[in-house]
Amino acid sequence: MKPQTLLPTRFRATLGTAVAVLLFAAAPVRADDAATILKSMTDYLGSQKTLSASFDSDIEIITPELQKIQFTSSGEMKLSRPDKLRVRRTGGYADVELVYDGKTISIYGNNAKSYVQAEAPGTIDGMIDGMQARSGVGMPGTDLLLSNAYDELMAGAIEGKHIGQGVVDGVECEHLAFRNADTDWQIWIEAGAKPVPRKYVITSKTLAAAPQYTLRIRDWKTDGFSDPDTFVFKPPAGATKAELDSAAMAEFDELPPGIPSGAKK
Repeated sequence: MKPQTLLPTRFRATLGTAVAVLLFAAAPVRADDAATILKSMTDYLGSQKTLSASFDSDIEIITPELQKIQFTSSGEMKLSRPDKLRVRRTGGYADVELVYDGKTISIYGNNAKSYVQAEAPGTIDGMIDGMQARSGVGMPGTDLLLSNAYDELMAGAIEGKHIGQGVVDGVECEHLAFRNADTDWQIWIEAGAKPVPRKYVITSKTLAAAPQYTLRIRDWKTDGFSDPDTFVFKPPAGATKAELDSAAMAEFDELPPGIPSGAKK
């Protein structure tokens, strides 16, 4: 019997990576497939009068010492087109709820026991654009809900690929990857007649260590809402009203206060 040659662990790991790269390179990836699958998702979501879902999100920051730290939160979303939205998100540093009834946007911070309101007659699309322009606070994932989601997602895209299949929360999905000048992003879309997004990852290429934002979405439903007060904001007893500005919007952020400048994704 010939003695077996034991490869060093480092070499075996390198060899495994090389094989994976070769297999990936050999797999067919097509930009037209990616665009078609993405369009089917945005058309499906956009055609639904009502939507609800639960989600988990992870946002990474890079410290000045180049350590990568991840913050996690969970929440739920309810939407009625064209002008009603309710989002609740709870994390380690914020417990907030946003309610939009087509005329007024209300944001309540449970930790601060205060709320802010602003007149915003119009649609969900206009409200989201106005919120981000006014406060400067990013709202990753809301682009999936826009009526023109496909155009917004593909704006600035310089490359798109259909990577293949994947499984998210036990559900078979189509895995797509796109590139922009400043970010790379991936999306996993449920295969079949209900092409809803199950996972969404945005990677920043302008910061060291490429921090990511990850959104996992589950429990998609398209049923109507039986509660007539679903999109009615009622301030909790004892809550105080504050001005809607960037300081108030910080309560809606997914990161704790004091994050160094440039550390956010």
